[in-house]
Amino acid sequence: MSMSHDKPFYLLTSDDGGAMEVWNPASGMLEPYPMAHMPMTMLMLHGSGFLALIAEEGLLKGRSEIAAPNMVMADLGTTSGGGHYFNLDVMLTAELWTLPKSGYPELYQIGETQADGTPFIDAQHPHSSPLMGLTLSDTIALNDGDKSCLKLFAAPRGESTDGPAAFMHRATGMFNPDAPLGHHIGQDVGHVSSSVLGESLKLGGLHLEASLFHGMEPNPTQVDLPLGSPDSCGFRLMEEFSANFTAMVSYAYLQNPEPGIDNAERFSASLYARLPFGDDWSLRNTLIFGLVTHIDNAASLSSALEEFLIGDAKTHFFGRVEVLQRTPNQLGISGLPDPDSGRWVTALSLGYSRQLAAWDGWELNCGAMVTNDQSPADFSDAYAGNPLTYKFFFQLGGMSMSNL
Repeated sequence: MSMSHDKPFYLLTSDDGGAMEVWNPASGMLEPYPMAHMPMTMLMLHGSGFLALIAEEGLLKGRSEIAAPNMVMADLGTTSGGGHYFNLDVMLTAELWTLPKSGYPELYQIGETQADGTPFIDAQHPHSSPLMGLTLSDTIALNDGDKSCLKLFAAPRGESTDGPAAFMHRATGMFNPDAPLGHHIGQDVGHVSSSVLGESLKLGGLHLEASLFHGMEPNPTQVDLPLGSPDSCGFRLMEEFSANFTAMVSYAYLQNPEPGIDNAERFSASLYARLPFGDDWSLRNTLIFGLVTHIDNAASLSSALEEFLIGDAKTHFFGRVEVLQRTPNQLGISGLPDPDSGRWVTALSLGYSRQLAAWDGWELNCGAMVTNDQSPADFSDAYAGNPLTYKFFFQLGGMSMSNL
């Protein structure tokens, strides 16, 4: 029997779940909930892939490229003993081969190094390819009435329990091909961690999560699955106040996250809201604050993000406002005083996406977006003032579930 939701994938919310489903705010997905009288074996598929044409202003920093950020997830699980749901989650990407060698063009973005050892600057690095995540979990039912449960999981590569919902999983970010500029500043870098051992306890609307993991971040240009001893930890607290409002806070301590860095800390706080209006339209909003310490010789760096989506089943208006700190050394700008001191930069993005076709829970969209980067005085020469970036894209995405 095949089951697919009658809403497009970005409209899934906690009140969409049936008796055999529970909402996971951190992953932005419905997950099976074990019930003794409802045995099941289920396969879930979820994915999103863009083909983006990108043009950046600025003689020194700007470039034009074609890039294809992408990911696909497969979850295979089965009930056991009436109160357990064993699940294997595999997350794949081909970004190592579908993004330019110098990374996905994005002014003011930094993080990780290229294959030749030079840092990605003004570019989003590819995610670990082809394996972005591999997680084995057991969800143990505690109370069928409010779907309280305990989830235990182990992941050679997976998500540590810190940071907000990762950008590719939250509804407000699903139609935006760009990773947030705060990706490495206390936001969602933890979604690709190594040697993760963790738990997520759901008691009604309260979620208490903790994990141990290996602090060294994976090399995005290597096809490998390195394991290391769990030497770092993360904690996340979530509260679903209603079906339309959720809050999260998190903390992580990292041992040796990057070569030459002994330790670092990550902090985050985030709010998620949905406001339905009209027959089919809704407003989604995400607000995130992130902070990281002892990265790139800076004592601390902060980031803030405001992200929204207004849409119905076929029409999607989205936007993002980001304010964050970058140092001259991170951006390869020489000759400035205090090169490891953060300066505030701002990025304003607006976009539109329209559904071209839909079938069995999947859809093909076409869209465009524009981003205006606001440069501080120190950076204005390198970035030719306040440059604009234009993107035109196609997107294939969706989700489906099959009861096997």
